[in-house]
Amino acid sequence: MANDSKTWRCGKYELSFDRPRIMGVLNVTPDSFSDGGEHFDPDAAIEYGLAMLDAGADIIDVGGESTRPGFTPVNPDEEARRVLPVVRALAKEGAIVSIDTRHVAVAKAAVRCGTSIVNDVTGFTDPKMVEFVKTSTCGVIVMHAGEVAAPTRTHATVQLDTSAAAFVAEKAREAAAEAAREAEKPARRRHGKLLGEPKPEAKLPGGVVQPSLPFGEPEPTPEPSSEQGQETPAAEQAAAAETVAPAPEATEAASESNDRLAAMMRRSARREEAYVPTSQLRRFTLPDSAPIMRRVMGFLSDQARTLIHAGVSRDRICIDPGPGFGKSANEDIVIQRETAKMASLGYPLMCAVSRKRFVGAVSGVAEAAERDAATFGVCLGAIQAGANIVRVHDAAGFAQFLNGYWAVAKPQPRRAFVAVGSNLGHRCDNIRAARDMIAEIPLTCVSNSSKIYESEPAYETRQDAFANAVIEIKTELAPLVLLDELMKIEAELGRDRSKKAKANGPRTIDLDLLWMDGETHGGKKLRLPHPLIGERDFVLVPLEDLMHDPARFFRYNGVEVKEPEDRVGHIVGELGRM
Repeated sequence: MANDSKTWRCGKYELSFDRPRIMGVLNVTPDSFSDGGEHFDPDAAIEYGLAMLDAGADIIDVGGESTRPGFTPVNPDEEARRVLPVVRALAKEGAIVSIDTRHVAVAKAAVRCGTSIVNDVTGFTDPKMVEFVKTSTCGVIVMHAGEVAAPTRTHATVQLDTSAAAFVAEKAREAAAEAAREAEKPARRRHGKLLGEPKPEAKLPGGVVQPSLPFGEPEPTPEPSSEQGQETPAAEQAAAAETVAPAPEATEAASESNDRLAAMMRRSARREEAYVPTSQLRRFTLPDSAPIMRRVMGFLSDQARTLIHAGVSRDRICIDPGPGFGKSANEDIVIQRETAKMASLGYPLMCAVSRKRFVGAVSGVAEAAERDAATFGVCLGAIQAGANIVRVHDAAGFAQFLNGYWAVAKPQPRRAFVAVGSNLGHRCDNIRAARDMIAEIPLTCVSNSSKIYESEPAYETRQDAFANAVIEIKTELAPLVLLDELMKIEAELGRDRSKKAKANGPRTIDLDLLWMDGETHGGKKLRLPHPLIGERDFVLVPLEDLMHDPARFFRYNGVEVKEPEDRVGHIVGELGRM
């Protein structure tokens, strides 16, 4: 019920979750952890993005900065140069495009180019990013990137020069020697003060507890070496002066080295290499979930409320617990097992585990690119617990996996409309034969059909008039699977779709999937709703037999519908009932 009731508004699109949505990962980077920069070339990236759409992806997530452990930060200009041509091309084909960025300048440019979703890896902790998205209509993804383990320091600590014991012992020896010297010599006074009186003992330098950051604590300052421990106060003052006023040429390098996300991911990699120290053996296989989920769910809830208070409507917000970002394998498993709790927050929930290190840890697969099967298993567990969107690298493989699972586990007939046309041979017989064959498609039935109408030819006018109708069906197939079945029927009835056939020319049968309940899709192979519904009189008039005011219905679904006199393929008469 929770899945059915959630919707996600992303610009001009509205996604429903009567079935899970697939987000295909498109890394336009030279150093991605999983695909090694295979799609760094813009043309290769566009081709791959379209292929993922045609294979079943609902959304394409385009990123121009790798955030793998040990990544090198990319400046916004370079990131924009990588992603904008790809975003523009995919949006032109009707794709729902997400921009994976933490830079507000890149997000702004991508939205201008057609992006419908901003996926911020830092969870909208940048006030400028919040200010931008509140003025747009795009969907937003709030991700948690940060460590979730209990803090190793729970109070202010004192940083000693070498070790506490050695330092105290040295001070004790100095005090004893000074006392012995004072006992041997008479007291000498100058201006009423005792010469040789020991100076007040200097306070030990204290450490400062850093506030918790949304994407991890800052990297700890390295402990001083033994040589550093013997520095004089003058040397310490000189070092402090250098810290206050760094050399100008070092500023840029320092800002890059202090990139908090990069620092957090470096720490994450180190924690993964040695997660359980031998001195801290645990009694249980996994850490306690309560403190972990308090930090993850608390951050996601707080950031979502921040966006809402800024003016972003609740139905534009999606949340993502950020697997792999500052988290160990054990912590990631804890978080995945608590998917139902995160889903209960009421926002669309992302499962973005594809090829992550913890997936390799639980499956025993070392190579990231070989972890797709294990990824599908983790995603299935998340879907069963309430996840709405799965972000995967292998969109084609997961679409097959999901279609097989959903057909058996989730009976869900949905209404769809198919336009049927013919102007070769016995036109009405061809249409009736197509209707009977559609009724034989697996998990599909014909529920209604319009009358058969005669219409003027559209687009290519030098040909015979067409017979047209619209068939209403109920189906449990995914849209692309249903389209493939319709193309098989066209082939059986003699439709020539080869390159030598004239576009919009004569045909024995033509089957167009016009609309399916709850489905929005882009790409070369299928567009839903069909982008030309609004200008085709030979489609809109038969639809009036099946629904009240189809023009209003499709306008509500984001389709531009022209006035009757401005349409093509006008109806000129009736040819009988189906």
